[in-house]
Amino acid sequence: MTETVALENAHWRVGLLPHAGGTVAYGQVKVGSAWVDVMRPTPDEHLNSPPKTSSYPLVPWSNRIREGKLRWQGRTYQLRVNYPDGTAIHGTGTEYPWQVVEQSADRVVLEFSSRDVYGVNFPWTFSARFTYALVGTRFTCTMALTNTDHETFPAGLGHHPYFMRRLTAADGTAVGEEARLRINCAKGYALINQMPDGPAGDVPAHADYRQMRELGNTFVDDCLTDRTAPISASIDYPGALRIDVEADDLLQHVVVYVPEDKPFFALEPVTNANDAFNLDEAGSDTTGLFLVQPGQTETTQFSFAAHIY
Repeated sequence: MTETVALENAHWRVGLLPHAGGTVAYGQVKVGSAWVDVMRPTPDEHLNSPPKTSSYPLVPWSNRIREGKLRWQGRTYQLRVNYPDGTAIHGTGTEYPWQVVEQSADRVVLEFSSRDVYGVNFPWTFSARFTYALVGTRFTCTMALTNTDHETFPAGLGHHPYFMRRLTAADGTAVGEEARLRINCAKGYALINQMPDGPAGDVPAHADYRQMRELGNTFVDDCLTDRTAPISASIDYPGALRIDVEADDLLQHVVVYVPEDKPFFALEPVTNANDAFNLDEAGSDTTGLFLVQPGQTETTQFSFAAHIY
């Protein structure tokens, strides 16, 4: 059984799985006298399976790399394809255990160093340091990436949280109404097989959540950008709770995933667009990739701020 590191304050209860790729096992908010799962809880049988958890780190890139071919400055690096669609997906951080380097009742720091393991699916060495903290009504994640290589490289950061469509108490009683969503992004990408062939343009109609609305029953798997507010998105459970996703300026992209006939959806604060390395190599200057020089650390942060009705 994977050990769960628990954080708790008066508003949040969060479980972390350091040895399962530095993932999040659960995220609960206190609504009235009841703790409710706002984030998709991880079943016991999947506590060692990062894609089945509540949320997982995306480092050193977010989303897909077409055919696993990372093109950069005229060179092509063939990464290991690790998804059925023939792409390299969601970075490489979840493939290895993370170390607990600091811990208290409401804060934990997890660290991963690619130099300490073999087979890392990235051409350059790096370390990642993710700090999870409960600060009042906020569950905050500070993500830091350090270049431990001898040359500058491009990278990205993010997290992949799943949220519940409906909130329920432990006895199965519904808490509030079904989730509604607003995403404060003015542009989106035209995607083919979840990858863009060009820069961002109009927000696709099926993924247009610029005004608060129901999630709907249409399949959505889209990447949005050009944020218009410090709050990148809001999830509203009318009558119970609103979660505001507060994100730093570096996190200019939001990936929204709404599967059909599932009790959850994903809302990912990320730095970069899907297939960002190849978009950048093709001349796009708004991919969200950032450069990290040898010895440099790039840091960004997001928070889930809980507002109880």
